[in-house]
Amino acid sequence: IGQCFLGISVLSDFDPYKVLGVSRHASQAEIKKVYKRLVREWHPDKNKSPGAEDMFIKITKSYEILSNEERRSNYDRFGQMDENQNFARAPQGFRHFHDSFYFDESFFHFPRTSRDFTDSKHHLHYNQYITEVLPASFKRPYLIKITSEWCFTCIHIEPVWKDTVLELEPLGVGIGVVDIGYERQLANHLGAHRTPSILGLINGKVTFFHYAVVREHLRQFVESLLPQKLVEKVTDNSYLEFLNSWHEENKPRVLMFDVASNIPLLYKLTAFAFKDYVQFGYVDMGLTQTSKVVQRFNINTYAPTMLLFKENTDKPADVIQARGMKKQIIDEFVSNNRFLLVPRLVNQKLFDELCPVKQFHRRRKYCVLLVTGEGEQFVSVNEAFFDFASSNTKEVVRFAYVYQRQQQPLCDTLLKKEDTTPPQVVLLERRSATGRVLYRTVTDGWNGSDDDKHRLHEQLEILQRDPSYLTHDAMLPELNNEFASMFLIQWINAAYDYLSQFYFDLLYSNWREMMPVLSLIFSALFILFGTVIIQAFSESGEDKPTKQKATDPPKTAESSPGQESTSSRPPKKNFVEVTELTDITYMSNLVRLKPGHINVVLILTDASKQVLLRKFAKEVYSFSGSQTLHYSFLNVDKHSQWMDSLMESAPDARPSDCLDEEEDFTSNKSDYTGHVLALNGHKKYFCIFRPVFTGEEAECSRWSEEDAATAGPSKASRSRSSSRQKATTLEIHHKLDRLGLWMERLMEGTLPRHYVPAWPGLDTITPQK
Repeated sequence: IGQCFLGISVLSDFDPYKVLGVSRHASQAEIKKVYKRLVREWHPDKNKSPGAEDMFIKITKSYEILSNEERRSNYDRFGQMDENQNFARAPQGFRHFHDSFYFDESFFHFPRTSRDFTDSKHHLHYNQYITEVLPASFKRPYLIKITSEWCFTCIHIEPVWKDTVLELEPLGVGIGVVDIGYERQLANHLGAHRTPSILGLINGKVTFFHYAVVREHLRQFVESLLPQKLVEKVTDNSYLEFLNSWHEENKPRVLMFDVASNIPLLYKLTAFAFKDYVQFGYVDMGLTQTSKVVQRFNINTYAPTMLLFKENTDKPADVIQARGMKKQIIDEFVSNNRFLLVPRLVNQKLFDELCPVKQFHRRRKYCVLLVTGEGEQFVSVNEAFFDFASSNTKEVVRFAYVYQRQQQPLCDTLLKKEDTTPPQVVLLERRSATGRVLYRTVTDGWNGSDDDKHRLHEQLEILQRDPSYLTHDAMLPELNNEFASMFLIQWINAAYDYLSQFYFDLLYSNWREMMPVLSLIFSALFILFGTVIIQAFSESGEDKPTKQKATDPPKTAESSPGQESTSSRPPKKNFVEVTELTDITYMSNLVRLKPGHINVVLILTDASKQVLLRKFAKEVYSFSGSQTLHYSFLNVDKHSQWMDSLMESAPDARPSDCLDEEEDFTSNKSDYTGHVLALNGHKKYFCIFRPVFTGEEAECSRWSEEDAATAGPSKASRSRSSSRQKATTLEIHHKLDRLGLWMERLMEGTLPRHYVPAWPGLDTITPQK
C-alpha cells in the first residue's frame, strides 16, 4: 500500500516542464537541447547517485511527452500523458477517478524499465526517420521493431530481439524501435498497425517480417533484403575476367578470401554500402576450384584476406588480412580506395567527388583531365597518361579522363576557346558548385611522349606555386550519366518491386485484418443457406415413396470395418496441390519452411512430367490430409545442377543402381527422374526415394539389398543378368510403384536421414537444348 501511495505522490508531482526546466512556450529546439544536456548528466552509467535512475526515467518520459506535438497539446489541455486514452471525451467522473489514482506498473511486475533501457538508444521519431534513417537506408538495411507499452507479446520476443541486435548491429545493420503509442504518425507512415511487428527498410522500401521470431529467421530476413548479386563468386576460371572488367564498370575490384561456403553477411553489407564505387568478389578457399587463384596471390588460408585491385590486375593496390575482420577496418580499407587511379568521368556525382569545390586557400584541389577518345589510335596516348598518373605523389592533384563522344558538351566548353581537338590535357580548379571553373589547356597537346610528360610536370609545378596560372574561366554543363541507358530496366524493376510489395501487404496485412469480419459474414451466410437447403431436401425426401428403401440391400457387418479402414485418414481436399520449385518459390517452400514441416519433391523432366505427376498424385493422395506435408516437383531439365550439388553435400545419399559398377562408371550423367525427396528445410536433412520397379518388366526392383546380402553374390548376379534380359528399357509409370510404402515409413519416421550443411541455391536455369 505504501508503494501505491508513493506512486500517487510521484504522479502528482510529475511535471515534464519542471523536470526539464523549460517554460511552457519553449520551442522544440530548446527542449531537445536541454534534454541532451540532462541525459548526459543523469545517465545511470555516468551518475552513480541513488536517485539517478529515477531521474533519468523522468527526463526520458518528459521528453517523450514534449517532443511530440500531439502529446504535448493533450498534456497542456488535460494533463494527459497517454494518447491512447481520450480523456477529453470521457465522463467527468472518470477523469476525476483517473487523476486521483495511479497504477504503478511495478505493482504488476511488468519489465517495462528494462525494455526501455534496452531500446532507448534505438527509439525513432518521425523527423529523425525522414531526415536520417530514410536516406541512410540506401547505404545499409534497417531492422525496425514496432512495439507498445502494454504489449504482452512484445515481452516474449525481447530476448530474441536483444540477441539479434547484438549480432547484427556490429555488422552494420541499422536498428530502430518505434513505440506505436508515442509515434502514431511514424507507425502510420510505415504501415504498421499492430504490435509487435518487425519490418525491414532498404533503399527507402519497407518490407514486413511474417515468420516466427527466431534469431536465425531474422538474420535470413535481413540477408534477403539485400540485392541478390552484390558479391560475385569467383573461381579459377573466372577471376581474370572479374579483375579485367574494371574498365567497363569504371570501379576498383575487391577479392575477399575466406573459408566459408556461404558469403558472410559482413561482406554483403560492405558491398551494399559501397555498391556505387567498388565491385566485390568472393573466393571460397575451401573449394578445389579456387586453388589456383589462392596460389596465384599467395593467400594465407588461415585468416580472411581482402585484396583491392585498380588498373593493375597483376598486383593488388592494397591488402588487409586479419583473423577477425571488423566492420570499421573493412569500411576504412574500402573507403580509402574507392576510386581508380585514373577514373573516367561518367556522371556528375563522380566529378563532384573527384574534383571538389575549393573551400579554403590551403585546401586547393586541382584536376588533371585528359580529353580523349575510344578508338585504337588513342590506346597508346591513354596508357602514357596512366603511367604519368601512377608516378605522381602529390595529394593536391587528381587525375581523370573523359571520352569526348560520351561527354560532348563538357569537351566543347573546355576546348572551344583554343580550338583544339583531342587528345588534350586540361588543368582545372572548381570554384563553385554551379559549375564555374578556372582552367588551362596544356600547351602543344598530348601525344604521350617523354617531352609531353616533362612539359606536364613543369606546368603542374608552376600551378602549385602560382594558382593564377589558370587563365580561362568557364561554366561547365552538367555531365551526362553514361549509365542512363539502364533507366528503363531500373524503372521496370522498381515497378515490379512496388507491385509485389502491394500484393504482399494486401495478403498479410489487409486480408488478415478483414478475416474476423469475413469469417462472421460467411458463417452467417452458411447457416442461413445451409438451413434452407437442408430443409428443401428433407421436404423433397418425404414426398418420395418409402417402399423403395426396402429394396436396398442391408449393409453387412463385414463391410463396415473395411469402409472405416479406408476413411481412417481422410484427405481434407479432393485433390493434391503440387507446386513447382523455381527460383521464386524455392526460399518459401524449402529454406524458410516452418519447423516440423516437410516438402515432398518429385524429380522429373519435360518428357516425363505428365506421366509422373499423375502417378505421384495417386500415390500421395491418401496422405494429403496432413498439415505438415507439402508437395512440389523439380524439373531437372531446368535445374540439373541442383541434384548434383545436393548429392555432393551428402555423399551417403548417392543412389545405387541395379547396374554393375563398371556400367555406372561409364555413364556420364546420373538419371534422377522418378526420385522423390522429403526435405526438412528447418533441420537441413532429407530422405530419398529411389525408383523401384514392379511387374514382369523389372525383376531387379524386387531384389532388395537385404535379399542380395542373404543370397550371396552369385544369386544376386544371376538376378541382375536376368533383369537386364527381360527389361532393357523400363517404363516411366512403374518408377513410383512403391512410393506409398515409402510414404508410410516417412510418416513413421523410420527412413534414414541425410544431413546437409546448407541447401544449394536454385539460381541457375539450365538452357533448353
